[in-house]
Amino acid sequence: MRSRPLGSTSTEISPIGLGCMQFAGPGMSTGFYQPLAQETVTSIVRTSLEGGVTWFDTAEMYGRGHSERALSTALHSLDVAPGDVVVASKWTPIGRPASSIVRTIGARRASLAPYPLDLHQIHMAHGSLSTQRRQVEAMAALQTAGRIGAVGVSGFSAAQMERADAVLRGHGLRLASNQVEISLLRRSIETNGVLAAARRLGVTLIAFSPLKSGFLTGKFHDDPARAASLPWPRRTLGRFTRANLDRTRPLIDEQRAIGRAHGVGAAQVALSWLIRFYGDTVVAIPGASRPRHAAESVEAMHVQLTDRELERLDAVSRPFARGARSPDATAALR
Repeated sequence: MRSRPLGSTSTEISPIGLGCMQFAGPGMSTGFYQPLAQETVTSIVRTSLEGGVTWFDTAEMYGRGHSERALSTALHSLDVAPGDVVVASKWTPIGRPASSIVRTIGARRASLAPYPLDLHQIHMAHGSLSTQRRQVEAMAALQTAGRIGAVGVSGFSAAQMERADAVLRGHGLRLASNQVEISLLRRSIETNGVLAAARRLGVTLIAFSPLKSGFLTGKFHDDPARAASLPWPRRTLGRFTRANLDRTRPLIDEQRAIGRAHGVGAAQVALSWLIRFYGDTVVAIPGASRPRHAAESVEAMHVQLTDRELERLDAVSRPFARGARSPDATAALR
């Protein structure tokens, strides 16, 4: 599948990247995923690269730089040259002034070395309007100085995106991306103005949790006891209850029926829908705890869903998805 531009930049990325939260190591991620050995991380990265993934998304928050270092170690051991892949990371705003963006850029670059920081993102919308403006101004200073390639945000509303882009335009720059949760079960971008603003501004939407933390793979529908054994943060935030599994079973059944026609599973169908239904505006960053998870994700780039299949998934998912548009309004999305 052809690459897509990252916002209005000259950078091209594959429709599916790799989310690297699972690389966080002991600590933060253990409430969601088990820590991974470096050899497993390297195998996941290798599988992603072999499948056509050209970019990786990590964050300062993921293990206080552990994920960044694990990613750069894997890329280096695989003889990936700087500039051959796109690397994105994020600055955490909680309890910190905007000035720490500049103060901590050395640590971000050191953790990712020798790979440049192609996209630096504000990890969440936090603080007053003036505080957010200062954060974007600090990011603009880094891009102008050539220390980062582009500026992105995460969890920003439509209005916050507009304001961030306006600040960047004052420096001759543009907002490249906004990272938000999007999936067959989370379609609020359709009704909260984020999708419309992204298209108007030329901003790429990066879909995190595109499989709803594994919910859309169907494996928990097959074995509800497996859901009950998940760490409680992941189980609670992912709403892995028996009632929700039973309620969404028609969607999983439809994913599987479509998948059989393409020789793939429910997960590949969910990802293929996501990167096609909204056109080039939306890309996805599924994570992986095993190389086979990465292989399954990249396979979705090669699944050519028909218009009829896209529409069928739209219709079947709409009753279960948060923020999905009414049937009459859906046609305007594509």
